[in-house]
Amino acid sequence: MPSIRVLPPDLINQIAAGEVIERPSSVVKELMENSLDAGATHIEVEIELGGSRLIRVRDDGGGIAGDELALAVASHATSKIGSFDDLEHVASMGFRGEALASVASVSRFAMTSRQRGVDAAFRLEVDGGQVRAAGPAQHPPGTSVEVRDLFYNVPARRKFLRAERTEFAHIDDLVKSLALARDDVEFRLSHNGKLVRTWKAAASEQAALQRVAGVLGGDFPAQSLRIEHAAAGLQLSGWVGLPTASRAQADAQYFYVNGRLVRDRSVAHAVRQAYADVLFNGRQPVFVLYLQLDPALVDVNVHPAKHEVRFREQRLVHDFLFRTLHEVLAQTSAGRPLPADAASAWPERELASASANAGPRPAGAPAFARFAQGGLGFGVRDAPLAEYAALLGPVAVGAHMPEVATADEVEIPPLGFALAQLKGVFVLAENAHGLVLVDMHAAHERITYERMKAGHADNTLRSQLLLVPVSVAVSAREAAAAEEFAEALTEWGLELSRGGPETVLVRRVPALLEQADVGQLCRDVLAELARHGSSRRLQEMQNELLATMACHGSVRAGRRLSLQEMNALLREMEATERSNQCNHGRPTWVQLDMGELDKLFLRGR
Repeated sequence: MPSIRVLPPDLINQIAAGEVIERPSSVVKELMENSLDAGATHIEVEIELGGSRLIRVRDDGGGIAGDELALAVASHATSKIGSFDDLEHVASMGFRGEALASVASVSRFAMTSRQRGVDAAFRLEVDGGQVRAAGPAQHPPGTSVEVRDLFYNVPARRKFLRAERTEFAHIDDLVKSLALARDDVEFRLSHNGKLVRTWKAAASEQAALQRVAGVLGGDFPAQSLRIEHAAAGLQLSGWVGLPTASRAQADAQYFYVNGRLVRDRSVAHAVRQAYADVLFNGRQPVFVLYLQLDPALVDVNVHPAKHEVRFREQRLVHDFLFRTLHEVLAQTSAGRPLPADAASAWPERELASASANAGPRPAGAPAFARFAQGGLGFGVRDAPLAEYAALLGPVAVGAHMPEVATADEVEIPPLGFALAQLKGVFVLAENAHGLVLVDMHAAHERITYERMKAGHADNTLRSQLLLVPVSVAVSAREAAAAEEFAEALTEWGLELSRGGPETVLVRRVPALLEQADVGQLCRDVLAELARHGSSRRLQEMQNELLATMACHGSVRAGRRLSLQEMNALLREMEATERSNQCNHGRPTWVQLDMGELDKLFLRGR
């Protein structure tokens, strides 16, 4: 058996490089994070051949002393932390002290730096881990790092690099994510001598939103909601896209914890839950969110690449994110304008498209009853639909309306006034911006669903005692979760007890779910509790049942509605949360403004 021996430093660094340096974008990430930690306000990134030939990062940060350059490329040498207490309160982007050593071991590396207030600059070169003595150089205050011929001495790693275009795309995405994290810093990105992107430092909320639009698309500000909320020592800010701005892939999701871009399963789960009622099947939300909390409450020392974190109060963070996003998305009632703070942060020309989807909110509900809608001879019957009248009540449907009203006397509601019904499927209405098309069934389905959820809110605690307890096989971790969260589950009407190391007994289930698969229900709930410390599976299943009931109980395509009924439907849409989408995430209405209509008929040309 071979004897145990200490590995040489060069080999240790190359092994570490395998964890830290995955591809050229990993190098760019480490160097740019060092620049940000150094207090840089201007960072330039120059790339050649997708990073395989050259990566150069320049900044105007604090710089490094000449006699510390060699120490900067040594393993586990850092200025960020100095004790275990510092590790518990990491506020910097980097802290492990192994990135530069890893990069220098697999490239031809050079670093030139000049401290602020110091006249002399120094340059250090490293070739495949072999450090040369630092010497004088010319350089403005700040630091430049050059990484040439990445993986030249590790052919096995170099051959796994992708095409130039692919590797640069990863670098481009990385710089975008950092640009969103630090809008107070100017970034420039060049490839093969050509300037690709530049972001000026944002001096205002409007400029910050423009930077977000530069990354997520120019229409994102008009299709997003502003978030600014704090509770329990947590602060969440940023923008979340409307359900209509969703994407097929989860490639436009940016979540930052204390300025660090992270990927966390609990965070992803909370966001999915918040969008569950409004997002079409398979679609992914778009968001840029910033979570601030005490550094002591989050462990960033989970992975060498620092993409993952571990929250000390995971359940608290999960529930905070879910509740905040859930409440914000509840504002997406049909015709409701975006919050004033989001709209005011964007130039008027950029809000033009958004204004087509939002009209002025009325001063109060009684204003909606001041319109006149006479019979226009479209052949619709005048008798109210019995089911719809029962749903809306006498105030909404049977309100008295004057026979005549001039345009000056009418306060036009967001969705306007009904004109006619098309093919028994769509309601046509006119508002201040032009033509509104409403999917009658989808809109009524959402209204019915939200009413049923509110009606069952007081009944969610009712449970059904099982005559014979059901034994369910689970994992040991899930069985432990059943014991830990037993009290909380009982409040939801699910009574569990541990029957063995990997067995739980189900004694009560929510009354609304007494016909559900008890075993699968139990396993789903416990799996979420074990992983995220929180579960909404019970409520989701109840909502799924209510959604099915709402779908079957809603007005069907082909039913003829009177103008009065159509207007009542529009008013209910305006007053119902999340009415921009049906229960399945499909849109309930669209707006065609006068500009769009003019284009269809070539008016003004």
